[in-house]
Order: sequence, then structure tokens, then C-alpha cells
Amino acid sequence: MKPFKALLTAGLSLCCLLASAVAASDKKMNILFIMSDDHAAHAVGAYGGRLAKLNPTPQIDALAKQGILFNNVFVTNSICAPSRASILTGQYSQQNGVLDLTGALPEKQQYLPQLMKNAGYQTAIIGKWHLKSEPAAFDYYQVLKLQGKYFNPEFRVRGDKSWPQNLTQYPGHSSDVITDISIDWLKNRKSDKPFFLMHQFKAPHYAFEYAPRYEDYLADTEIPEPVDLHQWHPKFGSKATRGENDTLVDQIGSSISKRNPRRNLGQDFNISPELNDVAYTKATYQQYLKAYLRCVRGIDDNISRLIQTLKDTGQYENTIVIYTADQGMMLGEHDYQDKRWMFEPSIKMPFVVFDPRMQSAGQRSDLIINNTDFAPTILDIAGVKTPEYMQGRSFASTLNNITPANWRTASYYRYWSHRKYHDVPAHFGLRSQHYKLIYYYGANFLQPSAPFYQPGWVKKTGQNPNQAKTPTAWELYDLTKDPNELVNQYNNPDYAQVVAELKHELLRQREKYQETDVNFPHLDKIIKKHWH
Repeated sequence: MKPFKALLTAGLSLCCLLASAVAASDKKMNILFIMSDDHAAHAVGAYGGRLAKLNPTPQIDALAKQGILFNNVFVTNSICAPSRASILTGQYSQQNGVLDLTGALPEKQQYLPQLMKNAGYQTAIIGKWHLKSEPAAFDYYQVLKLQGKYFNPEFRVRGDKSWPQNLTQYPGHSSDVITDISIDWLKNRKSDKPFFLMHQFKAPHYAFEYAPRYEDYLADTEIPEPVDLHQWHPKFGSKATRGENDTLVDQIGSSISKRNPRRNLGQDFNISPELNDVAYTKATYQQYLKAYLRCVRGIDDNISRLIQTLKDTGQYENTIVIYTADQGMMLGEHDYQDKRWMFEPSIKMPFVVFDPRMQSAGQRSDLIINNTDFAPTILDIAGVKTPEYMQGRSFASTLNNITPANWRTASYYRYWSHRKYHDVPAHFGLRSQHYKLIYYYGANFLQPSAPFYQPGWVKKTGQNPNQAKTPTAWELYDLTKDPNELVNQYNNPDYAQVVAELKHELLRQREKYQETDVNFPHLDKIIKKHWH
């Protein structure tokens, strides 16, 4: 009997071990989603490029070395509120209704936190929100008041008063304060559920106010310049962005140089207008990039604090960490600042994932992804099927070296806010693996007869929705031969077939994602008239 009992005991022990292993494999992972504001992919060291040697992001680079970096992740509307709405809904701008900075996302449309909560997660959002309505779908929130201040920021919180009246202010720099709040939440949350935390920095958004401790970073360094900071290539752009015979060169796109006298960064940075053009541009660019990268370094150091907190609380091995930004940023390329453009620096989003269960580290993926895919991917990681109302798709299988079947070959983009703030013309287009096709239709979607028109718009913004139309034109860039997007090849007969194929795909995606202009007949008329 003794051998039998010993065998029975060993068998029961093995069963217990197997059951524990199955339970461990079924245990849901925590998800820490970290997002910055306007952090361009080429300002992340792991992506290479002219800024990589400045070492702005050692912690994010370390996550990439331990996990997977996605090379081709693009925003669908490069401006804060619309991008955040697409991330939370899995939908393109026209579907979720947030076309520009005036858009709000009510609780009923805050799909991602709702679905994560239903899947058994404790949800929280801390930092920048920028979607006007209360983030009520989250279990916990502390979000910046509107855009938020860099120093001594105010946060909107739950309380006795109705949204948005409950405010709490903290001393310090916003990147540090947001991280302090997240660390406190991670250490003191009262729940045995896995967590889904959206930790969202304000930095490095304009006006690039960094913590004083970063004053010495890059102080004695000359920041490398873009190839066309001082002079455009003769074949860059089109009449839509330069005007007929360059008549709009001094108006379209806020500049680094003196090119745009109404809005250039030299004015904001108090660069002496007495300097010649080259010296003025150099001085402005250096001050711009140093301030921007000091904000970035502050983000990176605070991410290190978050990672250490996961380790200190025993959650590191059970947490997937995602790092991204709400869009990219023009850092002097084409003498542009800000975002909004469909050019690479503006639409390319950093996207790095660290999953402690991954079998091989340091992976890279060239899959063409956009921000409508973020919610489906996070839901997939949590074991939730993508609902039909979401237009994006999950790419979670790439974490296991499996490429999703029948994936898109190009990503659709649209910027709606014609000439608002930074004088960028309204446009849409496609970014494929090798090419980029852009259609500038040059008119505002706001019209008195349009469903989205707001009667108080003119008084609120000083912008008449009928004014400042610009020429309609197409641009095509060969990203393989011309990665800096210097030469518009649209009228080059050698690219006629490429243009035809991209236009066909552009029409298909506009229809598929309900991005046509049936609600905007004045735009539909312009677009159809100049399509060919």
C-alpha cells in the first residue's frame, strides 16, 4: 500500500501543479498604457534618426529592447482631442464625432474603459484628458483642467460637486505630479482585480516648459537640423501649400524661420528680429528642440519611476506596459512646427510594448497600424472580442510573432480644421508602405448648413467658416527613395499607375470607414470636382 499511497500523493501533487500553472496562464495581465502629448517617434532614441544620438529616451529605449517596437503606427487625425477619441472608441473621427478640438466624448462613447471594466478590470485615467465630458466610465480619474498647466497643475476629480467643478491643485511640474498621482494609485488601490491605467502626460506639448533640473541637458550640444529647415526643395509641396507662384509661402504653416510673419516660433522665443534669416532660424530651432527634448527627458525619467513602482509592488512580471503618444510633431522639417500635417513627423506615433511573457525580446514590426487599432488590441489582450462598432482591428497577435491575416496595406488620414491655429489646409490621404498620397481640398467643414456647424463658432474663435479657402491640389511622395518627403511626384508620369491605385484604395477606405462627405455637401462638391 505504501508505494500506492506515494504514487497517489505524487499524482495529486502533479495535478495541483498543473492546475496552478493553468490558473497562472489564465490570470489577466495588468495593462499600463502610457501616453505623451506630441511626442514624435523620431524623438525616441529607439527609432533612430537625427536625434537618436542625443539619448532623449533611455527608459523607453530599454522597454523596446525588452519588448517590441512598431515602426509604422500612424494617427488618423493629428490633433489632440480627435486622436484621443479614436483611441478610446476604436473609430475614425467622423464616426465618433470628434473632428476637431471642440469635440467632446460623452460617457456612453467611452467604450474602452467600459469594456475593460466589464472584463473585470479596475480602470483609471490620470493626466491629460482633453475631451470635455467627464471621464465617468473610469472607476477613478484625476485629469488636467482642459489643456493643463506645466507648473502647479489643477486636476478635475470626483467629488460632491458636479463635473467639472471639483478641482485639486498640486505643486510641481506636471510630468512629476501626474506620475506621483499614478504611483500613489498603484500603491494604494483597494482591489484584487487586474488594473488598466491610462497614464497620460501633458508634455512635450507647446509651450515646452521643462522642469528646471533639465537646464543642463543639451546645454552645450548643437542639435542636428532637418535637411530642409532653411530652404525647401524646388519640387516640395504644391499650390495647395505654397500657393500659385508661391503666393502662400508666407501664410501656410507656422514656421521656425521668419517665413510666416504672423506665427513663427522665433517670436514666441523672443529671438531678435535683427538677426539675418539664417541666424534667426538657427537660434529659434536650437531653443525649440532643446526645450522640447528636455520635456521628453522628463517624461522618460518619470516612466522609470513608474517601472520601479511596478517592481516594488510585485506587479512588474504581471503587467504589460505600452508607450505611445497622441500624435507626432513637426520638429523643423519643411520649416514647420506643430502637427496637423500628413507628413511623417506629424502622423507617426511611437508605439512600444513590453510584455514580460514574450519569448523573444527586441522585436520590430512593420505592420501598418493606426490609432483606431489601439482599443481592439488592448481589449484582445484582456480577452475581449472587438465589438462590431469599432472600426480598428487588434494586432495583439504580433506579440507572439503572428502577423494578423488580411491586414490593411495603407492607413487613412484626415485633418478637418482648415487653417485654424497653425494655418494648415484641410486634407486627407493614404500612407502605404512605400508611398503617401495627400489631397488638399482647402475648405472648412464648418458651414451654416452643415450638421456639425456651431452658431457660436465665429464669436468663439474669430474664424469665419467660409473664409480663407486655399487651392486644391494633390501631393505624392515616394517614401523609399525620398524618406524626407522633399519631392512631390504627383505629376510625374512615371508614378501614374501608383497614383491610380492609391486613389482607388483611398475611395474604398473612405466608404468603408464612413469618411465620405455626405454630411458636408459643400466639401463633397469640391472634392469630386478636383478628384482627377
